[in-house]
Amino acid sequence: MSTVLEAADLTRQYEVRKGFLGKTAIVRALNGVSFSLTSGKTLAVVGESGCGKSTLARLVTMIEEPTAGTLLIDGRPAEASDRALRQMVQIVFQNPYGSLNPRQKIGAILEEPLKVNTSDDAPTRRRKAQAMMERVGLRAEHYERYPHMFSGGQRQRVAIARALMLNPKILVLDEPVSALDLSIQAQVLNLLIDLQQEFGLAYLFISHDLSVVKHIADEVMVMYLGRPVEVGTAETVFGDPRHPYTQALLSATPVADPTHVRQQVKLVGELPSPLNIPSGCAFHPRCPIAVPRCAVDTPHLRPVAGRAVSCHLA
Repeated sequence: MSTVLEAADLTRQYEVRKGFLGKTAIVRALNGVSFSLTSGKTLAVVGESGCGKSTLARLVTMIEEPTAGTLLIDGRPAEASDRALRQMVQIVFQNPYGSLNPRQKIGAILEEPLKVNTSDDAPTRRRKAQAMMERVGLRAEHYERYPHMFSGGQRQRVAIARALMLNPKILVLDEPVSALDLSIQAQVLNLLIDLQQEFGLAYLFISHDLSVVKHIADEVMVMYLGRPVEVGTAETVFGDPRHPYTQALLSATPVADPTHVRQQVKLVGELPSPLNIPSGCAFHPRCPIAVPRCAVDTPHLRPVAGRAVSCHLA
């Protein structure tokens, strides 16, 4: 296994204007995120809406450039102008219907990446598209059908097949099963696991559903207001969470065991605006164990019981 992506202190800021003729403010969507992706492994990024998960996905797929920090893909700086690197990183979106052109047949949708990026002739493109359809569980007759003729699970299979047409090394999965029924979720997750083992893919799996993350992730990065607060193996983070925010997320996750007893961790207040991030530890206004130091000193990731935790009290 090899490292296919390295990110160091990734930062992404946006300038916004407050009201008509108002002053310009800075939205700190990402604020110093470091991680790596390994072939054949899955890093899951979890957190509430607004924590920076989708912004991170846009940076990794080179849709946007970071304000600061470095991003290396296959040892080379990530630049949108590098066509070969763009082919190495593909994305599967949350809504499969919204990401597929309703006016194109499935065959044309799958062939389009090859048409744009390779010199394959029409028979070769068709053969590759049909082979990928079979690999993701679609039948040959689906080739001439339109997206509206499929179920949600089938459309997501089409989206996965399209993402794999250029033989990428990295797949960014942005809430890939959240729009699907539970039984279909399991089928798509099992398909993703099989494809990862077959092609040696590295997954950046973005989700707010911790039960899904527990099923697929090798490592977990919990984020809060643009910063990682706990990073470790899935077994370590789920088995013994050390950051209060991670504990709160896990305590709110349903468990299909009526005898299971858990300690509820209640958070007070709402997620602060990224326009006005609290001083010190950004989580301290909602933290049930915060002390005065938390409002002043910003904690950094440090080793705690086999994982990295950004908390003074962990």
